[in-house]
Amino acid sequence: MVDWGFPLRANTMGQKLSSRQQAQLAFLQMLPPRFQRMQTVIEEMSAMRADEVVVRGFARQLDEMRAQAQALNLARVADTAGMMATLSRRSGGLQVRVRGLREQLGSLKLNYEAALRDATTPEAAAEAAPGQE
Repeated sequence: MVDWGFPLRANTMGQKLSSRQQAQLAFLQMLPPRFQRMQTVIEEMSAMRADEVVVRGFARQLDEMRAQAQALNLARVADTAGMMATLSRRSGGLQVRVRGLREQLGSLKLNYEAALRDATTPEAAAEAAPGQE
C-alpha cells in the first residue's frame, strides 16, 4: 500500500527517468492531497452537508484531473476520474451516487498506485529492445 505522503523523492533520486515519466511523477505527487479532499466531499455528501456548489466544485476538480491525466497518457487515472465526474453530476438517489463515488475513489487510488509504479520504473526495456535506436 502506498503511503499518501511524499516519499517519492528519496526513491527516485538514483534512477534515470524519461522526461515523460518525470512529468507523470510530478502530476502524481499532487494527487494524494486531492484524494483526501475527495473523501471529505464524499462524506459530506453522505451526511447531506454538501450543497450544490461543493458538488459542482468536486466535479470540476475531477474534470481537471481527467484532462491533466489524459495529457500525460495516464489513461486509467483519466478514465476513472471522468467516470467519477459523470457520477457526481448524475441525478437520482444520493446514496447510490455516494456509494458509487466511494467505490470509484478506491478504484482511482488503485490506478494511482499502478501509474506511480510505472512512472518510477526506469524505461530500460525500451532501450534494450533490439532494432529500436
